[in-house]
Amino acid sequence: MLFFSVKYVLPGFGIALGSSLLFVCLILLLPLSALVMQLSQMNFYQYWDIITDPALLVSYKVTLLSAGLATLFNAVFGMLVSWVITRYQFPGKKLLDALIDLPFALPTAVAGLTLATLFSTSGWYGSWLSRVGITVSYTWIGISIAMIFTSIPFVVRTIQPVLEEFAEEYEEVAKTLGAGHWQIFSNIIFPEFAPAWLSGVVLSFIRSLGEFGAVIFIAGNIAWKNEVISLIIFIRLQEFDYPAASAIASVILIISLLLLLFTNMFQLRINQRFKGF
Repeated sequence: MLFFSVKYVLPGFGIALGSSLLFVCLILLLPLSALVMQLSQMNFYQYWDIITDPALLVSYKVTLLSAGLATLFNAVFGMLVSWVITRYQFPGKKLLDALIDLPFALPTAVAGLTLATLFSTSGWYGSWLSRVGITVSYTWIGISIAMIFTSIPFVVRTIQPVLEEFAEEYEEVAKTLGAGHWQIFSNIIFPEFAPAWLSGVVLSFIRSLGEFGAVIFIAGNIAWKNEVISLIIFIRLQEFDYPAASAIASVILIISLLLLLFTNMFQLRINQRFKGF
């Protein structure tokens, strides 16, 4: 009965379902199957030797630390930006709201060139920072800045709808009971958007792990120093070493899938807890 009711509510359900499955197979499953086929050309010991190469381990460290720093920044300031957009009225609010989506619309290569120019020793920001002994371009700091630029919309856009739908009556009731501003935020507001915030933070981290266009121009790309994983994958592809590129890419894929699985399980547990009340 449920199936027929769905068909009735959504005319053309069979065509829509078939098109969706075709899209999933062509866009998602087919590339993943090609990755698995490349990995099948090597045994476990060959796979392990590739992903544990000493130079690659340095790239893991650079990429993970830079992505972690960028995600930490986005977790804090992305929450603040979404809070300001949803809770306050000020001149230029719509412009600020539109600028949040700029990293999605701007080609990442253009973003990388712009950031590299701004933060170079002769750039607007870099010339000022160089006076105090801070070098951004071609360092891990520049990599983190590029990752921040490309991934902060994930945090803002996941929190913003939740805050917009949040009923302010709960805050008013808490105020009448004598709760302070920090108590209201930590005990009432934050638990409401915490699952969305966690999802945005995880998506921000995953996007940073695989970022290439914005990072490549500002990283410096020096082996054993500031190479990122995406660059090494690109180099392996340029060398036509597809199994090695697939092996390295599979590490990022596994990390991303595990993080998404953890996030979904956490959100499911939170929803079940709320349904229990």
